[in-house]
Amino acid sequence: MGTRELDALLHQTLNDPRIAPATRASIERVFHQRALDPDTVTLFCAQAIVLARAALTDDRMRDTFSWVLTLADLARDGAPAPKPSPRETPKPAPREAPSAAVHVAFSPGEDCLDAIRDEFARARRKVDVCVFTITDDRIRAAMLDARRRGVEIRVISDNDKAMDEGSDIEPLRRAGIEVRVDQTEAHMHHKFALYDDARLLSGSYNWTRSAANYNQENLIVTSDRAIVERFGSEFERLWSDFSRR
Repeated sequence: MGTRELDALLHQTLNDPRIAPATRASIERVFHQRALDPDTVTLFCAQAIVLARAALTDDRMRDTFSWVLTLADLARDGAPAPKPSPRETPKPAPREAPSAAVHVAFSPGEDCLDAIRDEFARARRKVDVCVFTITDDRIRAAMLDARRRGVEIRVISDNDKAMDEGSDIEPLRRAGIEVRVDQTEAHMHHKFALYDDARLLSGSYNWTRSAANYNQENLIVTSDRAIVERFGSEFERLWSDFSRR
């Protein structure tokens, strides 16, 4: 099934939110007859989340939607494995498959901005930010809200962009957020953030209004443990390296 077919099917169900029997039968035929691969199913679910978020009409509804996603994540991650019955011989545990992406976003538009703000709203313990340039005060507000809730935040950025007009790096530092910048002639060009050591947000999207309003950009949020750990190691390497300059 191609991306256009997926998109058409999703819009059909969005316009029929109760999913009438005829629509349900159509979806079942797609999934059962075509034997979709796991990546396509993941894409289908991620695009459904994007459409649902865009259809919400006010901030309260968006917060409620984020609440549901958070509970679903916690329930999935915290559910105990089923115990084998006494007569069953336990099977070897299968190799853990990578977790699916939980959200995909694109710009222009506010999908990427909303993804960033939603993740700061979900954060409970810590956030590590490693972004080339931060100038969107809407993101700064989300960061400061998290800080006021007691979330520990660390920021790595590029020294050249930190001095740009409108940069939020110094305001964040003055608010008590620890900041380190690359002082080399090269650029610290990453754009990623780690939330509670459990979720990674990464993509081409710089945290600027231009990226939201004009640029063709992307973001993906994933809870894949192996990927999160690799990016976490990279953040710690840079954090340690930049402390010596």
